[in-house]
Amino acid sequence: MLPPFVDSILHKCTSLPHIKQLQAHLIVSGLFQSHHSSRTKLLEFCSLSSLQSLHHYAISIFPFFPTPSTNDWNALIRGLAQSLDPTRALSFYLSMSRFAPRRPPDALTCSFALKACARALALVEGRQIHAHSIRFGFQADVRLQTTLVDLYAKVGELDSAQQVFDEMLLRDVPTWNALIAGLAQGSRPKDSLELFSRMRGDGVLPNEITVVAALSACAQIGAIGEGRGVHSYAREVGLDGNVRVCNALIDMYGKCGSVEGACQVFNGMPERSPVSWNTMILGLAIHGHGARALQLFEEMGCSGAEPDEVTYLAVLCACNHAGLVDDGLRLFNNMARCGVTRTIKHYGCVVDLLGRAGRLQEAYNVIESMPLKQDVVLWQSLLGSCKTYGDIALAELASQKLMELGSNHCGDYVLMSNVYAAHRRWDDVGRVREAMRSSDVRKIPGFSFMEVGGEIHKFLNGDRTHSNSKEIYRMLDEIGIKIKVFGYMPRTDFVLHDIGEEEKENALFYHSEKLAVAYGLISTGNGTPIQVIKNLRICGDCHLVIKLVSKAYDREIIVRDRARFHRFMDGSCSCGDYW
Repeated sequence: MLPPFVDSILHKCTSLPHIKQLQAHLIVSGLFQSHHSSRTKLLEFCSLSSLQSLHHYAISIFPFFPTPSTNDWNALIRGLAQSLDPTRALSFYLSMSRFAPRRPPDALTCSFALKACARALALVEGRQIHAHSIRFGFQADVRLQTTLVDLYAKVGELDSAQQVFDEMLLRDVPTWNALIAGLAQGSRPKDSLELFSRMRGDGVLPNEITVVAALSACAQIGAIGEGRGVHSYAREVGLDGNVRVCNALIDMYGKCGSVEGACQVFNGMPERSPVSWNTMILGLAIHGHGARALQLFEEMGCSGAEPDEVTYLAVLCACNHAGLVDDGLRLFNNMARCGVTRTIKHYGCVVDLLGRAGRLQEAYNVIESMPLKQDVVLWQSLLGSCKTYGDIALAELASQKLMELGSNHCGDYVLMSNVYAAHRRWDDVGRVREAMRSSDVRKIPGFSFMEVGGEIHKFLNGDRTHSNSKEIYRMLDEIGIKIKVFGYMPRTDFVLHDIGEEEKENALFYHSEKLAVAYGLISTGNGTPIQVIKNLRICGDCHLVIKLVSKAYDREIIVRDRARFHRFMDGSCSCGDYW
């Protein structure tokens, strides 16, 4: 048993000299040798401390332990697993496994070592410790299995995480949370939501962590129906006042197209964190509400909350999407005076802000004069603006810079190809495409998806695999006839290939977002808003068509593309044709 005074003194120790004095007393009194629990407690205290000096001290005294107990090893490995360098915990685990055969690791040892693997994203070592845990017979240990699920989820081995989860005889709420969060973060949001539903069906009560993960999954796929369901659950169990849950709700509603829902949650919060303000400002930004985002930014300052780097990034994004160039430049210039460090992302926002407004030379000057190391995103942004405004010379310069920086992204080639194609320089288009082929660079396929009746439907360009494909294409034919009444002419300049006009029109009319909108018209009732998520930026012809569809069919249509939201109503778009 640990002498009571040891625990009391430990909690009063605030520096390395204090610890050394206590250790000296334990050695002189004989407690260090006779009471293993005393030295274990000392070791644990040092290794778990936030002070680096105590971490180093724990490591330095451990070799002088004559016969370290399993608890001694566990104390050190546990602390190091939570330190800034969790790989050190793995080194000690390996030493324990090799040199202490008479005191083999127990379930706690493996669990702490797996925690270190999860933090260090060390998959190979994690698999080895998983094998050890099976050999030692620890499969029934819930804590260890939960840590395994967390490890595999964090390194992206979601099938392995699912397998460990399914094989568990007992599961507690962290176990469920580890997999639900892992699936949400690992680009399997639909599976995450299905597991959330299964968790509730099994009678396990989701907590704050579960709800936040489920809302994140809803946000990724625009599943506002399921998001509202999670919100209702949060209200039922009293989590709707939790700051983290509210922040996740704001993010979910904003990314699912309901900026009004996000505002309601924000306005109803009893207290707000800086994340609350940042998330709400960004939500307004991606919906094109630049003036409202700027107003909220001012309110944040008046509330006593300090804007940080993320706040400025969000409000610059708002200025970007709304074309508020002067406001954006003013805020960017104010950052230094407010003591907020400008990062490469802030410079990227300003380059994009100027580029979208056609001020290409100023955007170029910002890149060339910035004190930070240039990255590919800056030049990609400028290249995109050059494509919009047809500046071939600056586009070629940006393309050359991207090559020098080692970028080999398909978008770089596609943008440059499109610049040439817009000027009908087909030989240059062919040269760019040959460079793509020789570098084995492939264009990312465009796709769109939408939620109808709780089910996610995905469409590719020219897709005919959907079960309602015939009805969808019949609706597209009807749309084509109806919108011509409103003066629609195909924007074939957005099909930048050296092919005939009829082929271009066909290629245009089967873009994935048009297929999704057509399915929305045949599968939802009159007056129901249609929501579509697109993985790339919406093209100009699709933008024009959907504007006209909203007028012809009297429907609100919301499209979330890679950069922002477009809300189409009565023949116009919330972006004001500025995107």
